[in-house]
Amino acid sequence: MAGRLSSVRARTTLGATAVVAGALIAAGLAVVLLLRANLSGQTDLEAEVAARNVASQLASGTRFADLDLPDGKEHPVQVVDEDGRVVAASEDLEAISGTGSPDVRPASPSAEPGDDDDDDDNKDDDLGPGEVSDDDPGFSTGSATVDGSSADYRFAAVEATTPRDETVTVHAGSDLAGTRDAVGTATRAMLAGLPLLLAVVAGVTWLVTRRALRPVEAVRAELAEITAAGDLFRRVPVPDSGDEIADLAATTNETLARLEESAARQRGFVADASHELRSPIASLRTQLEVAAAHPELLDMDGLVEDVVRLQHLAADLLLLARIDAGERPPLETVALGRLVRDEVAHRAASGRMPPRSSVEADPQVTGVPRQLSRVVGNLLDNAGRHADEVVRLSLREDAGQAVIQVADDGPGVPPADRGRIFERFVRLDDARSRDEGGSGLGLAIVRDVVVAHGGGITVGEAPEGGALFEVRLPVSGGAGGR
Repeated sequence: MAGRLSSVRARTTLGATAVVAGALIAAGLAVVLLLRANLSGQTDLEAEVAARNVASQLASGTRFADLDLPDGKEHPVQVVDEDGRVVAASEDLEAISGTGSPDVRPASPSAEPGDDDDDDDNKDDDLGPGEVSDDDPGFSTGSATVDGSSADYRFAAVEATTPRDETVTVHAGSDLAGTRDAVGTATRAMLAGLPLLLAVVAGVTWLVTRRALRPVEAVRAELAEITAAGDLFRRVPVPDSGDEIADLAATTNETLARLEESAARQRGFVADASHELRSPIASLRTQLEVAAAHPELLDMDGLVEDVVRLQHLAADLLLLARIDAGERPPLETVALGRLVRDEVAHRAASGRMPPRSSVEADPQVTGVPRQLSRVVGNLLDNAGRHADEVVRLSLREDAGQAVIQVADDGPGVPPADRGRIFERFVRLDDARSRDEGGSGLGLAIVRDVVVAHGGGITVGEAPEGGALFEVRLPVSGGAGGR
């Protein structure tokens, strides 16, 4: 159960539902507040209209007893004078609060506009006789009891003057029950519909996510089977959706293809290495068996030669294995000019064919000195084995790259074979028939080391007719530097 709840599908469903729930609650709250504000404004307007209607009657000279008052239950009305005495009220109005007047019914039913001439000192300076105030009315909330039924009302207070210059205040109410009922109904409807809507959102999200992740599950299941069987020839299904999941499946298949290629290359490498090791080991065993039976026939020079060959082959295999494993020894700044001169001097001292060197520059590169020396040495050894008379080596700098060229005047490399000669354990038996003592790993090591240093190697035809190998390495701090 915990695993199901922690799945992408469950988390997506919970997240989408939570977001929709938050949005709906915020929207519902905004709707309710807006509805309440609109209905409250409508209630205030109704109360103000009722109050101004009564105030207009008083301003036109209508007697208190003759006022045409609205229905008391819908719009209870109370008229008070400047002293706070109630001079008129709606019929059947029994109690009222929120208007500021403690009385309910008129204190003096016989009181009429103009009956009291002693109120001249309390006249409103802003209103003339027979006028209704244009100012915004005052609003208050209270309750009223009409014919034994109590309810809450919104009251509007409007001032008016009678033709006799008496100032009165008309309080008219508007029932709040309709507003509250409408807001309550809207709130209950939203609360009732919210769970249903969230259930629909959760269900749809669950189904859509399930359908979207179905190809991912197919890819996962196929990968699990491939891992269990170790069969790198198989591929995962690629959906026709053209989306990110299809891209993931395609990339997975590309990775499987690379793994298959790497595994095949590794198997071939192991087979070739076993084959190469078999001959010198068999030769050593034969010579040792002969020496055990006939010590006088022991060929020490042959034994040493086979051991040296095994040593070199083991060193080459170890270097290739380290490169394949991505091993990165500490990098240093290497002066190629000095490195090239040292390799040329070493070959001259060993009695091998000395190359004709031309060092035009001394570019600095970042790399492993021992591996870079191996590159130059392997190229010179390869050229020396196939040259008739001349081996040339040059070093220069070109467009931020160090360029090393090694050429010979031997048979050269046919164009069709210029790509495969860098593969491991490859020998060109016809064109390079004099390749004696080589294991077929020298050029493979050169290619892998150069690529690991961010460079490249090509082979072409030398001016002398033989092979021309060109190595390009990024100069330290140059555009192509690492």
